[in-house]
Amino acid sequence: MYRVLMPVDANEDRAVEQAEYVASLPDAAESVEAYILFVFTENSEKLPKEFEKFKSASRIGSVRRAKERLEEAGVDVTLIEDSGDTEDDILEEAEGYDVDSIVLGGRKRSPVGKAIFGSTTQGVILRSDRPVVVTGGGE
Repeated sequence: MYRVLMPVDANEDRAVEQAEYVASLPDAAESVEAYILFVFTENSEKLPKEFEKFKSASRIGSVRRAKERLEEAGVDVTLIEDSGDTEDDILEEAEGYDVDSIVLGGRKRSPVGKAIFGSTTQGVILRSDRPVVVTGGGE
């Protein structure tokens, strides 16, 4: 099996783009396992109040949509939730689940911002010993 860690934030378009990429991998339905990771941080992109009480990744729209897309493609999906430092959590989960690659969602950037990835994306790319794919943002 080819294992993929797919850290998602609260942006549904990015999460769906990540899921589309994973679903497009060769023999995805038969040979890919996807681990969707949502990390709760202090600001977690200003989650709606109703999520603050439960803090369950399965209640996050981006997580649900990515999971649905992968399941439609026949890919085995496991949801993982964590809290703390996003970059460290991504790297720890990648190692803990012994994934073969990490699929991150890219964000639209200004010309200056394009010179540098977002801090989490850049940190994962620089610190990971696994292949990292950055998909489009879906906009």
